[in-house]
Amino acid sequence: MPHRLKRTLPLFLVAFACVAFAAVAGASAMVETREIRIKLNADFQPLNLPKKSFAPVQFQGYLDVAKPGGGQPPALQQIVVYFDRDGRLDVAGLPTCAPETIAAASVEEARALCKNAIVGTGKIEALVALSSGPVPTSSALTLFNGPRQEGHPTVIVHAQTTVPATQTYAIVVPIEKQPGEFRYRVTMNVPPLAGGLGAITHISVKVGRRYTAGGVKRSYVAARCSDHILRSHGRFTFSNGLVIEGVGLEKYCAQR
Repeated sequence: MPHRLKRTLPLFLVAFACVAFAAVAGASAMVETREIRIKLNADFQPLNLPKKSFAPVQFQGYLDVAKPGGGQPPALQQIVVYFDRDGRLDVAGLPTCAPETIAAASVEEARALCKNAIVGTGKIEALVALSSGPVPTSSALTLFNGPRQEGHPTVIVHAQTTVPATQTYAIVVPIEKQPGEFRYRVTMNVPPLAGGLGAITHISVKVGRRYTAGGVKRSYVAARCSDHILRSHGRFTFSNGLVIEGVGLEKYCAQR
């Protein structure tokens, strides 16, 4: 299982051991260095899937970021996640939501403006460094099917935080299809939170949407079980220059 920690070679060995153990145990992983600890989990339901054809599924997962010993961790700047070839995305006929439509909207307003484009929900939590010390802030997340970008489907990730002042985010996340073991690459560039004072500590998402288009029943995400394992892996880049790469997750499925 490839894994790379830039900047600190001895920590590579510790992190690799943590990830390898977690991957064997199931679809969860943990990496810890002197500067940061990340935990992540991914799951698909149902786990009884066809061997060759694709069936509707719901994906859910979370990422926790902490500083060992307490305090505010380095700011997460980019998340890149790769998904197994046994997964499939379908946006045919699904309404889209332009980021400018919800760029200044509250969570409730955004969900009302683009309700037909919602493909997932979740939560984001962060710590904001104020003169009095780190202050927590959070927001509900909404994932909308976005307009295509350079031919690729996108997700618009929307949130609104209120510490130290109200700030709205409508982040365009491209979903790129690619050859090889992993079918999709999802890249999220995280903008500075709270004017650069914030650092993400938790993200959780639940993705799944069934809809009808052109008289055909469709599912935003679907999967099959060709080899009894659904795989994903990620790369995480932080503001202190740390890059954690190759964090792998495996979830076992049953053929039906």
